[in-house]
Amino acid sequence: MSQPQTILPLIAIVGPTSSGKSALAVWLAEHLEGEIVACDSTQLYRGFDIGTGKPDPAARRGIPHHLLDVLEAHEAATAGEYREMAERVLASLASRGRLPIFTVGTGLYLRALLEGLADAPPRSEQLRERLRVSAREHRSGHLHRILKRLDGQAAGRIALSDEQKLIRAIEVCLVAKKSISEVHRGGGKPLSGWRPLKIGLLPPRELLYERIHARTDDMLEHGWLAEVEELAARGTADNSKPFDFIGYRDLLAVSRGLRSVDQARAAIQQATRRYAKRQLTWFRKEEEVRWFEGFGDHPVLQSDVLRWVHHQLRPAGRQGTAGSV
Repeated sequence: MSQPQTILPLIAIVGPTSSGKSALAVWLAEHLEGEIVACDSTQLYRGFDIGTGKPDPAARRGIPHHLLDVLEAHEAATAGEYREMAERVLASLASRGRLPIFTVGTGLYLRALLEGLADAPPRSEQLRERLRVSAREHRSGHLHRILKRLDGQAAGRIALSDEQKLIRAIEVCLVAKKSISEVHRGGGKPLSGWRPLKIGLLPPRELLYERIHARTDDMLEHGWLAEVEELAARGTADNSKPFDFIGYRDLLAVSRGLRSVDQARAAIQQATRRYAKRQLTWFRKEEEVRWFEGFGDHPVLQSDVLRWVHHQLRPAGRQGTAGSV
């Protein structure tokens, strides 16, 4: 008879931007012999640091962080490729007896890792280019309107300005000859050998918005505009995907004298509030999340989370096999 598969725990911290996921992750890593794995499509890119909220060396407090700065600006990021990278990191952590702690900003990446991806059709560069040209030739929202006709459910999940996701969704619909939602329902191969413990942060909305505004101010004060100017000076193409991340195109316009810093600040704060709403909508649909009300850097919440994690780990720690889950 084959030996039962050992099931190892992994922690996934979900929540809106500015809710303190990174602070909580570092604190838990210090208490649980863990290492942090970023699960955020924006933090994969080198050079895009301040605006993507990457924790700086001081905030990391010596805890190893994985899947930061692994792509160049011209490279495409996909959920499938993220899963492959994350699985390699998990194998390394398992071999060293370290607890993975994921900080999740991109819900699709977590779903791809834990549940797998449906068998979607491959990319069609010819179709993609036709869609890009069509978007340039029509008024704003053209791609979103196309997707809404093909798959209203998918259109409701994708922002009007996210051209990359809109193009991929339309591409899947047209090539597969069915909605992308239907393709995704086909399922994929779930992650095996790991038991996810999902922790959700749910701070009060008004306080969250205050933090979003203060965080934007802090990013601007600590060189976000200079970061954008340096990226442009290095020859980073304007149409690079990372320039579509919140704030970067606004500040690119500031660097070229097309708008003021205050105009950019207001636009960034508004876009970030909307993004936080979309994140919460997604994460509330995530199954088996243990929600904690408050911010991840609050000592009382941190202690509550640690107690909950210890309680969850005890049965698995005693038995250590698939029967313990």
